This record gives sequence, C-alpha cells and structure tokens, in this order.
Amino acid sequence: MTTTTLAALVPLLPFLGAVAGLLLGRTAPGFVRPLAVLPPLASLVLAALVAARQGGGRAIDAYTLLTPTGSVPVDLALYIDGFAALVAILVAFVATCVQIYSTGYLRDDPRYPSYAALVSLFTSAMLLVVYSGDLIVLLVGWEVMGICSYFLVGHYWGTPEARAASLKAFLVTKLGDVPFLIGLFALGTDAGSFRITRVLGAVASGGLDHPTLIALLLLAGVAGKSAQFPLHTWLPDAMAGPTPVSALIHAATMVAAGVYFVARLLPVFEASAAAMTVLAVMAAVTMLGSGLAALAQDDIKRVLAYSTIGQLGYMTGALAVGDRGAAVFHLLAHGAFKALLFLAAGAVIHAAGTNSLAAMSRMGHLRDRVPDAFWTMTVALLALAAIPPFSGFFSKESVLGAAERLATGHPGPAPGAAGWIVLVAALATALLTAAYATRLWLLAFRGRGAEAPEHGRQPLTMTVVLWVLAVPSLAFGALAYRTLPGWFDGGSLTPTLLTSILGTGLAVVGGLLAYGAWQRAAARAPRVPLGAVAAHPEGDAGLVEAEAIAAHEPAYGDIAEAPDPADPGRLLLGPLYGPAAAGFHLDAVYSALFVRPVLGAASLVRFLDREVVDTYVRGAAALPRLLGAAVRRAQTGNVQTYVSALLAGTVVLTVAVLLVASGA
Repeated sequence: MTTTTLAALVPLLPFLGAVAGLLLGRTAPGFVRPLAVLPPLASLVLAALVAARQGGGRAIDAYTLLTPTGSVPVDLALYIDGFAALVAILVAFVATCVQIYSTGYLRDDPRYPSYAALVSLFTSAMLLVVYSGDLIVLLVGWEVMGICSYFLVGHYWGTPEARAASLKAFLVTKLGDVPFLIGLFALGTDAGSFRITRVLGAVASGGLDHPTLIALLLLAGVAGKSAQFPLHTWLPDAMAGPTPVSALIHAATMVAAGVYFVARLLPVFEASAAAMTVLAVMAAVTMLGSGLAALAQDDIKRVLAYSTIGQLGYMTGALAVGDRGAAVFHLLAHGAFKALLFLAAGAVIHAAGTNSLAAMSRMGHLRDRVPDAFWTMTVALLALAAIPPFSGFFSKESVLGAAERLATGHPGPAPGAAGWIVLVAALATALLTAAYATRLWLLAFRGRGAEAPEHGRQPLTMTVVLWVLAVPSLAFGALAYRTLPGWFDGGSLTPTLLTSILGTGLAVVGGLLAYGAWQRAAARAPRVPLGAVAAHPEGDAGLVEAEAIAAHEPAYGDIAEAPDPADPGRLLLGPLYGPAAAGFHLDAVYSALFVRPVLGAASLVRFLDREVVDTYVRGAAALPRLLGAAVRRAQTGNVQTYVSALLAGTVVLTVAVLLVASGA
C-alpha cells in the first residue's frame, strides 16, 4: 500500500467510525465501544507508518483536482512534512486515550453513542487539518471541529451552564472565523492557488501583494480557535462539557489547530514585520493574563483551562520569533501532559464527589483515595511547571532559547523587540505557572475539605490511560530535543544555559512562594466544615460530573469566587485576586462594548419598525378603509332602498343636464 493511500486512511477511518457509531448506536449498542476505540487506534498505527516512511525527509505531496472553480482551483491534496507527520501521531494518540478513558468514565451515560461518534468526527476533522495540502479542504476540517466542539461542550445540555458554554464557544470562534475566511480567499487570490506548496512558493518569490492585511486577518481566526487574547474567553467556560472532551480539545484538537496553522504557513506571517510584532504582543498578553487568572481559580478544570491558554501563548510566542520547531516541540510535549492533567482531574472529580463541579477548596483526603491520579497528576504538573527532567522543561526551554536568540541580536524573521516581548513575558509566566501548579497540587491533594463518601475504585480503562500518558510526560522531552530537529527545520532545540537557569530558577521560586503562602494561610484559617456532599453510584463518573454541574452550589460560572481563607492565591495576588478570578472581567467589557450596543441598536430598529414604519403603513391604509366603510354602509340589502336611490340619482342627473342645456 502506497504512503499516499495510508495517509488518506488516517482521517478517513475515524470519520467512518463516527458514521457507523451514529447508525448503530440504537440498533446495535454492543458495537458502540469497539467503533469508538478501534478507528482512532488504527489511525494511530497508520499515522506512525506514514511518519516512518516520511522520516523527516522530503514532504509527501499528492493532489488531484477536486472541483474546477473558473479561477482558483480547489485540490484534494495531501502535504505531509515532518511537522504534519508528528502532529498526526499526537492527535491519534490522544484521541485513542480519550476514547478508551471514556468507556469507563461515561459507561452509564445514555448519550454515550452520540458522544463517541462526535469525538471520532472531531478527531477526523483535526487529522484533515493536519494532512491537508489545500487551504479550502483545511477549512472544511477547521469548521467541522467548530460544530463538534459545540455539541460536545453542550453534552450535558440539561444544564444551563453547558448550553451557554457551547453557544459561547461556537459564537466566539465563529467571530474569528469570519476574517479568517476573508484572509484565506485573499491569500489564495494573491498566490493564484489554494495549494499550500504554491502559496509558500509565492511568498518566497515576493508574490503577495498584501501580506500584512492577509496575516492579520488570518490571526483573527487563529486567536479564536487557539483561545488567544482577546478571543480566549470561551475556553474556561467550555469546561462545562465532559472532562474527556476537555482533554481532547486542550491537548490535540481545536486549540492546537490555530498554532499548527501558523506553523505551517509561517512564511506568510514572516512576510510582515507588523504581523510578527502583533503576534508577539498577543502571545505576551495571553501568557501573563492567563497565568494570573489561573492562580485565582477554585475550579480545578478552569485552572487547567487557563493553563492551556498560557501554554498556547508560549507556542505563539515561539512562532512570533520565527521558530516553528520550538512551537511544535512544545505543542507535542504539551499535548501529552495536558491530556494527562485533564484525565487525572476527571478521576479527582469523581473521587471528591463535590457538589460544586470541581472546587478545590472542597476537596480533602484525596491522595490515598486516588493514588494513580495523585502520582500521574504530580508528573504532569511537574512537566507543566517545566521542572527538569520532565518533558515540559525541554520544550519550554526551546521557546525561551529562541526568544533569547532573537532578543540578543541574532538575525531572524521578526524584529528584535518581538524577542524581548516574548522572552520577558515567558519568564514571568514560568514563575506564575509553577505557582498555580503548586497551588493546584496542594489544594487538590492536601486540602482541608470534608472527605467525600467512597465511590469505589476507578475503572481500569481510566487508570491504564493515566499511566500510559505519564510516560511521554516524563520522558518525551529528553528524547525529543535531540531527534526532532531532523524532522523540523534543523534548528537546535537544545536548552541554553542562561534561559535554563532563569526559567528553572523562576519556576522553583514560584513553587516555593505558593507553598509558603499555603502554609501561612492554613495556619491563619481554621478548618471549614462543609455540608453534606453528594453520594453517587459506584464508578458512575460521567453522571457524577453531570449531577455536580446541575447542583449549582455554587453555580458553575461563580466557582472562581468560592471563598476559601486558606487559598494561597489570595495571599499571592492580593487585590488582583478578585479581578483575576473573574478573568479580569473581559466578558463584562465585551458585553458593554459589543453586546449591549447591539441589543440597543436592535431595540431601536424594533421601535422604528413598530412606531414609524407600521404607523405609515397603517396611515396609508386608513383612507381606503374609511371609504370602504362608507360604501359598506350603503349596502343595506334592501331592494326598495336601491330603487329609490336609483330614481333619486336619475332625477339629479336629469336636472343637471337641463341646467347645462339651458345655460348653453
């Protein structure tokens, strides 16, 4: 079988699994779980074979005309270089882990068949984005992911939080997709083709007439899809969906698509120094803002959501300094440990049994209750905090090293100011990341909350997946930084001494500050007894989460404000704690700037339509209506009246004729 055929099967198999799962979900429920797990597993094997044959060498480029358009044709094309080959393995690997984990996590969920089918379709769409060699075909996968996220985030549609979160995710990402679509058409028109190879060739020959405009339009879509400032507000609310969905979105699909898109078309952005500077500023604001917000969240999943936003900021920062190898390296490492963090959080939520979805202030005595989640989550948090020798250290240091090289005068495709912006923000974020990772670990596993009832052991499928993901979270970075340059552009990914010392030192300081603040807060605040906690059926993790969302104690959107006098985040942030917990009130700002004016304009239009247009229409019809009423009064139905009127009319006409004749 040719490599092209194998590559075509990689996105096709999950799509066929999704279709079969939807068709057989009701008639043959016994096939649902095999159809959920086997297609992404087969795609993983095929993606590994494709990567082995590609080997980091010459890109696989195959295409056939999909449809003639009369101007710029659309091709069904594959373009698989080292970046695409490795990212496809990540997508298929995480999707397989999520599907296996979900067989236990959602084993009693009545909507599991549709859930599993949508996860497979989600996976297929992302793989299409990764392998596509044509921008229009890539756009198809891009948009299919958007609709899949809408349905999956709203899986618990019986709760208002899930409905609102799914709608918000859809609308915010679509807001970015409108300029993104315009940018794609402008790029194809300038380059004369939607084929990625021809677009890159046009860039190399200076064939783009409007590089800055095109790059900025495309960045709007990237900001929406990858949850970067200012279109990041949908991602924390999307935690209302099932935890495995969060793992898939944050680790391998959706948010990774924007970063991958910029990496694949990086020369387009490098053609505009202004666009690279905007990208650097966007990354810096995203990193710092998300780090502060994560330090103030009480919900464990919202902490991880803001963490994802910040880590994506690292990736876009690497792209802003022109090093897509460092960006994709961090994308691969982050995919493993972030999937592990979310799936371990699902086990913690199940064990905690809290009414408030995943409030860390209400967790207690969990280290011995979920030892597998404790140890694997500890590994993932160390990787997140970039502590050597965990994978996050090597990938994050590659980003810091790239920024440091540009900032210190090494030639690059971006202005030196972009390097300084990314470097300073990334170092500050390293401190914040270690602080909120330490805070999460302390509150979740050494918290003061009441001990929840025992819910039984975690399903084996959940536990096995946690340990499988722990392996790359621990070992991937040390192995990859030596071998990945051959798959990428050949640039070095080896950690540099200066940034390694600075980054690790700041991470250690951040962890120690969080630990010291936690000890001080715990000494000052007595143990707060909690009320009754919910008891749930043994092993029914998905329903535990659904019931937890429905309980609204506190409401899901207000969990960040749950008071906890022993929260180290309060001591560390001081007066910033309230604004950071509320995401710096960006939703309120957007409501004031956009939502209320639009609603006001709609109210004005409704008033004008009702009071002005309708009044004119009613007035225009009034005279005919009055005349009709007068004529209608004459229609009595009495024949004698009609004859009398006829005679009277005849007399009047006769008199009038005689008068006219006499005058003549």
